[in-house]
Amino acid sequence: MKYAFTMIELIFVIVILGVLAATAIPKLSATRDDAITARMAQVISVAVSEIAAYAIAKGQTNNDLSIMSKAIESLVTRNEATLDLGNNAVDIIMGARANCVRLALINSGEDENLTVILGASGDGRCDALHNIFDSAIFPIAVRGEQVVY
Repeated sequence: MKYAFTMIELIFVIVILGVLAATAIPKLSATRDDAITARMAQVISVAVSEIAAYAIAKGQTNNDLSIMSKAIESLVTRNEATLDLGNNAVDIIMGARANCVRLALINSGEDENLTVILGASGDGRCDALHNIFDSAIFPIAVRGEQVVY
């Protein structure tokens, strides 16, 4: 007596695996996008904290935000952000958007404020970042009379 699977049993197993794969792959892709978005929101939050700490510790800021923040430096190194040295800013790249989020130091006399500007929407990852990032807390005073120690 031989024990083996019939051709029909093998075909049913392959069909079932195909159906499972067809439903699982899109969910895994969405989970990956969510993780990338959450990581970028965390990196932006860390960068804001680092820039504020640098300004308070040194009593001044720098035109190059990557000098004030290791988080921004790593984004620039990985080509996930571009520096705009002339405007004391960095543009965060998310999905197909090169200007998804902009971190900028705005000078107004003796005061300097760190602001976050949400860029153009239309890309799924960038829109997701806009939805989870709380831009209502900006601008943040990093130097000047508005800073409370």
